[in-house]
Amino acid sequence: MTTSSLEREATLEDLLEFDGRAELINGEIVPMSPTGHTPVSAAAQVTASLVMWARAHGGGYAYGDGGSFLIRTPRQQVLSPDAAWWVGTPDEHAPVIRGAPVFVVEVRSTTDYGPSAERAMQRKRDLWFAAGVQVLWDVDVLRQQTIRVYRADAPESPATVRRGEVADAEPAVPGWRFAVADLFV
Repeated sequence: MTTSSLEREATLEDLLEFDGRAELINGEIVPMSPTGHTPVSAAAQVTASLVMWARAHGGGYAYGDGGSFLIRTPRQQVLSPDAAWWVGTPDEHAPVIRGAPVFVVEVRSTTDYGPSAERAMQRKRDLWFAAGVQVLWDVDVLRQQTIRVYRADAPESPATVRRGEVADAEPAVPGWRFAVADLFV
């Protein structure tokens, strides 16, 4: 099944039957591009740090790029960030995590540059914030080596954190910090 093979709005069931990694965005199944070493490694470093934080402090669940979140914006969407922090009671039998995480990390891959990609990333940020995300990181390990920190209370004014500096996800993950240099370990 492909996005174009459906003559109706795609559903969660359609996404679950899709062959390959994809997201459900505004009624369309959107295949996810393959990602190379540097972005995958960076996402893994953030996820590992969040896992360690969860073990030490509790208060939420850390998810890597395999986690898919069913959100309503008011439409049903299924988005899969590269890392996330979710607060709630998980349904261990559900095929996706129901509800928005409070913190989302999107790591740019080679296809995430240029005007069209920027528009797509903005639309995705808008969906995340409409669903209740408090903090979103746009991680650029391929070109600028920065983390742009977007917060729900000022989504149009991200803070840019550079290599040699430390980023946070306040208020979503209180007290947790992450050194930008750790993206490149």
